[in-house]
Amino acid sequence: MEITVCRTGELSAADRTAWSALQAQAPAHGAPQLANPFLAPEFALALGRCRPDVRIAVVRDGDGEPAAYFPYQRGALGVGRAAGLGLSDCQGMVHRAGFRCSGRELLRACDLAVWEFDHLAHGQPGLAQGVTAAHGSPVLDLGQGFDAYLAGLRERSPKFVRTTLAKERRLGRQAGTVRYVHDERDPRMLETLMAWKSAQYRRTGRSDRFARPWIVRLLHHLFHSRARPAPDGFAGRLSVLYAGDRPVAAHFGLRTGVVHTCWFPAYDPEFGRFSPGLVMHLRMAEAAAAEGVALLDLGRGRKEYKDQLKTREIPVYEGWLTRRHPVALGHRARRAPVRALRNTVVARPELFGPADRLLKAAGSVRTGRRGGAGGA
Repeated sequence: MEITVCRTGELSAADRTAWSALQAQAPAHGAPQLANPFLAPEFALALGRCRPDVRIAVVRDGDGEPAAYFPYQRGALGVGRAAGLGLSDCQGMVHRAGFRCSGRELLRACDLAVWEFDHLAHGQPGLAQGVTAAHGSPVLDLGQGFDAYLAGLRERSPKFVRTTLAKERRLGRQAGTVRYVHDERDPRMLETLMAWKSAQYRRTGRSDRFARPWIVRLLHHLFHSRARPAPDGFAGRLSVLYAGDRPVAAHFGLRTGVVHTCWFPAYDPEFGRFSPGLVMHLRMAEAAAAEGVALLDLGRGRKEYKDQLKTREIPVYEGWLTRRHPVALGHRARRAPVRALRNTVVARPELFGPADRLLKAAGSVRTGRRGGAGGA
């Protein structure tokens, strides 16, 4: 086995093609999780355009054929992070069926003392040695079509479906004909979405991701990504729900041939009583299923709407893969208590509720000082 490391701009066209082929073949080989857009070469390359620390390890077998691709970020002193850690909802390597490797051998080849992850995909050879916790990531199964999904949803939550569809009709009566655009190409709508989402972050006391210029650049780049032919290939997908001519909800995510990821949803709070975000997610599921998407991945995280919409959950993992190195020990000692506290709060409703209210109160103070902010 031979492992070489390159910057994203140095990855050859042949390797990009081979990487994409491994992704496309993964569902047929029993590894549908490897088809996730966050594991696509296009995401790694886009991330590399916005961050100088992105690297790609290319693993070849004894015959020189590509066996795996491992994107990651490398910081000072050999501290490694999953590509897009804190932003991406699926992490790890894309590999061929039956591939095996030593995680620590991979770290040595990448000159890493430690590699941290929080959304590791299932079935990662070598990398799973560092798992410290498992979490469920809610998904919508669309492989049998939208009608089958909606029938299952009606059976599980009949009141939820009735109420959501009734709100959609009421929105149409009061604000204008409801129209959903699955692949909106107007860049002004991307700016609208980011403004809504920034306001939501501030109002709820969360860190505003769009205050980081590199994340804004990343979304703009992914919005224009059409490297593989649509609808089967990778694409940045902006979806917008309109009432009349006015946008009331929007979402930006990524898709490959069979997986569509939900990444940044938001809505105009003026229309909050109509639950436009839920309406948009149902319409997005319908349009995605019509394109042949089998899985709509809502992403890990406690959200009521995810529990209402999901079919099931798939496992993702967090942890650290380390070598015997003082840097690895120091990094883990610093990060482990913070992560453990966060996971404890999120997992226990009696703690999560008060913490969430405290964040929202802090957000209200912050946005009040700035003169208020919209979004949802």
